[in-house]
Amino acid sequence: MSWIRTLPLALFGPKYWPTWFGYGALRVIGFLSYPALLRVGRMIGVLLGLLPIAYVRIARRNLELCFPELDAHQRARLLKRHFASVGIGVCEMTLCWWASDERIRSLSQLEGVAHLERALARGRGVILIGGHFTTIEVATRLLGQTKAPVSPLYRPTKNAALAAILKHERSRWAVQAIPHDAIRKVIAELRRNGVVWYPPDQSYRKKGAAMVRFFGIPAATTTATSRLAEITGASVLPYFVERLEGGGYRGVIGPAFESFPSGDPVADVERYNTLLEAHIRRVPEQYLWMHRRFKGLYAGYPDYYGRDTRPRAPLAEPPAEVSAQPMSAAAERSAEPSSDASASRNSTNSADASG
Repeated sequence: MSWIRTLPLALFGPKYWPTWFGYGALRVIGFLSYPALLRVGRMIGVLLGLLPIAYVRIARRNLELCFPELDAHQRARLLKRHFASVGIGVCEMTLCWWASDERIRSLSQLEGVAHLERALARGRGVILIGGHFTTIEVATRLLGQTKAPVSPLYRPTKNAALAAILKHERSRWAVQAIPHDAIRKVIAELRRNGVVWYPPDQSYRKKGAAMVRFFGIPAATTTATSRLAEITGASVLPYFVERLEGGGYRGVIGPAFESFPSGDPVADVERYNTLLEAHIRRVPEQYLWMHRRFKGLYAGYPDYYGRDTRPRAPLAEPPAEVSAQPMSAAAERSAEPSSDASASRNSTNSADASG
């Protein structure tokens, strides 16, 4: 814990006391047996799912959009299982950060290491791409078993104390933890024949973004993986981890994508999305549904989240070739606002009228 003494005193002010309390609570949970840890995590997650908060509404809406074939009862059960998985994922941080290599090996199996070794033998670096699952911390720790020079990317949080904790703990089992926007560091690591691991599946509306279908619905998505592979010549391999029903974990590193990049960044993302969606359907409760995934790049994109949509700058009108593209049938069905969104807009209109 000596690293804590190196932090600025400002990170220990009252503003950050809840963060340090949570960190201490994780330390205590870390002393539990594995079955007890799972039970505590499941209980925390189920309680979280009962709260009237935006995360719950967003997750419910995403399940409506991505699984229209399920009825309301089936989606409600999936939502409950999802938040149980979220709670377990939080408690699993104690394993990923502080458990010994022996304990991690006893709980996990990692397949496809030969694919990683074969890609590293090329000497051009390796990009591992996965998804934002509740096992994301486990996925990072499992890579430590390969003895490969792995550097995970991370998105710094606005909470400075939490950012310091995450950077330290994730760096203990990796070469370094790299901020997601530190592109020069990423390129330098790949040129040193390092392994960079990140999940490029969340909404992205900055330079290099494109509208790519996710569960049949066009969504703003990064195409940076294609550009990184083009610049560095790095191999790109899929990597997914699942929490097993009876306990423990299974990670799979797939073979390198052939002819990647293809010259069509959108087609490259679609190849990745196909694998991502297949894994999500395998363990749907383990995907992180609390993210506002469905956002657009242009004006006129449906508002899928109602009152939970964050304010944003006005979007530009779409180019003719984009506006002319038909929306898929699934997207047309999903474009209808949810009951939460409709209720929110109705209440807003009523408030405006009464004002």
